[in-house]
Amino acid sequence: MRIALIGYGKMGKAIEEVALRRGHQISLKIDQPNLHEFTKENLSGTDLAIEFTSPHSAFDNVKILLESGVPVVCGSTGWTERLDELKTLCEKRGGAFAYSSNFSVGVNIFFEINKKLAALMAPHKEYEVILEEIHHTQKKDAPSGTAITLAEQVLQEVTRKKQWVNELSDNPEDLEIISQREDPAPGTHSVKYSSVIDTIEIIHTAHNRTGFATGAVLAAEFLRDRKGFYTMKDVLGL
Repeated sequence: MRIALIGYGKMGKAIEEVALRRGHQISLKIDQPNLHEFTKENLSGTDLAIEFTSPHSAFDNVKILLESGVPVVCGSTGWTERLDELKTLCEKRGGAFAYSSNFSVGVNIFFEINKKLAALMAPHKEYEVILEEIHHTQKKDAPSGTAITLAEQVLQEVTRKKQWVNELSDNPEDLEIISQREDPAPGTHSVKYSSVIDTIEIIHTAHNRTGFATGAVLAAEFLRDRKGFYTMKDVLGL
């Protein structure tokens, strides 16, 4: 495929490396210095775009791509309160759009483990649950999109928790997400259930960006010749 990279930072470069290794071409690279080149005309030689930018630009970028008839894989987080608008636009345009808070194969398996563990722990009120995420200092959103996904999965099962908060809390109905920013840290997420008797904890630690980049390219390959909205769960058949 001819792939346009919207966002050519560390993730964009990692995606480029994986895409080239898998036999694809990079038809366009867009980043801050050349935003003026992000046009429908320049996208005409593109089969699909992969978007990894920031919470402030992701919505507009995906909107431009869908309106230009370009299928898009988006991994930017921190903006998903407007995701339904883009799902609707994708449907109206007969387009193709894949979104995930995390494209890592390992993290998506971790999501499934988290759901199962939350269901098992739900009846046991003696266990207090807390989430923690650690990322590099350049990450712009907190908590991470992955941590929010994990928290929402826990809230679906552990109904004594009513909402997540990104701070320590004295309210027993709050599910705490503790965010830390330090270098170097591609990403660690943990979900911990603690009682006076014992602790049960699941942890996913990314060693580098290759897992995220590989998943994004797998999603791009999955999206080829498809229409509609998909998630990484669809890509992996989970």
